[in-house]
Amino acid sequence: MLLEADPEVTLSISATTRPRRPGEIDGRHYHFVTQEEFDRRRRNGDFLEWAKVFGHYYGTPRTPVEKALAQGRDVLFDVDWQGAKQLRKKAPDDLVSVFVLPPSIPELRRRLRSRAQDSNKVIAARMAKAAGEMSHWREYDYVIINRDLDQAFAELRAILASERLRRKRQPGLAAFVRKLQAKL
Repeated sequence: MLLEADPEVTLSISATTRPRRPGEIDGRHYHFVTQEEFDRRRRNGDFLEWAKVFGHYYGTPRTPVEKALAQGRDVLFDVDWQGAKQLRKKAPDDLVSVFVLPPSIPELRRRLRSRAQDSNKVIAARMAKAAGEMSHWREYDYVIINRDLDQAFAELRAILASERLRRKRQPGLAAFVRKLQAKL
């Protein structure tokens, strides 16, 4: 929704070793790679962050992110707590992290099932790890409880708007203020 609503946001597309789900397109949803390719890219430092999640490896390719940032774009990441921790370590002043919580455990289970993308075994594994994943909420700048999609989206957009207004994120602001002052 954010990508559709804001043309200044670019999605970081992760590489993964997991099998493609029905309907997923390589290069659009993920870059699907072999374990050998992932290991090679990891050794070469091609990932900004990487982690093993639910038995598969995921990583953020460095080059597209750096290119988007150089163009002045905001980059949206969809990473777990391990990836967020690594990104924060590499870019502590330029990362804004948002943890999205479900409104309840039964609702989380229902949402995972309604996606119809994972087997019952995978859903059970995700549910078994959910408490551990949620325990990292304190490490994030913002927390959104996704009770209602439209409200959660409005909250996310408010976070993005306020972060863009931070003094340090407004290039040219000092020169603008000096110009204003010079005209007094």
